[in-house]
Amino acid sequence: MTTKILAFSGALRKASTNSALVRAAKQLAPEGVEIEIYDGIGNLPFFDQDLEGDVPAPVAELRAKIAAADGVLIASPEYNYSIPGVLKNALDWASRPYGESVLTGKPVAVMGASGSGFGTVRAQNHLRDVFHWLDAKVVTKPEVHVGNNWERFDGEGNLVDETSRNLVAGLIAALVVLIEETQKAKANA
Repeated sequence: MTTKILAFSGALRKASTNSALVRAAKQLAPEGVEIEIYDGIGNLPFFDQDLEGDVPAPVAELRAKIAAADGVLIASPEYNYSIPGVLKNALDWASRPYGESVLTGKPVAVMGASGSGFGTVRAQNHLRDVFHWLDAKVVTKPEVHVGNNWERFDGEGNLVDETSRNLVAGLIAALVVLIEETQKAKANA
């Protein structure tokens, strides 16, 4: 049985190292794990509760993809000590309408890359706060903070740093374990 993970980057920039981190995760996925990269985050309209009655097509697509996935993997940059607005917007849409969030109970893992020596520590902490409120199940270890990203990726956007690659592979493995535990708990409920 294949484990299906939906992965996306919280960055819109074409040469984003966070998007490259998602591509690296897809390459590092073990046999039996399928990672689908969702790149439509920039197509989502700004969250507007007035639109909930007539859900925009890009929002319906995102919700359907999250609902169909066994787990979610997000790579987020850090802007102003937090997550980018485009990522928060996607999470707001996925969590609505109130009480019908496709993220409730969903296993989630977060990672990030930045030019800072600290990686994306603060952004990931904020993401964990959001997921806590949404009652998602979040992988806590390993933490993947790819700092000094210019040293970790080559000119084509490939993650070449072996330590970072091992951390990403470890994060995927931990997400798979959390997915299996979640599925087993649901089956036994």
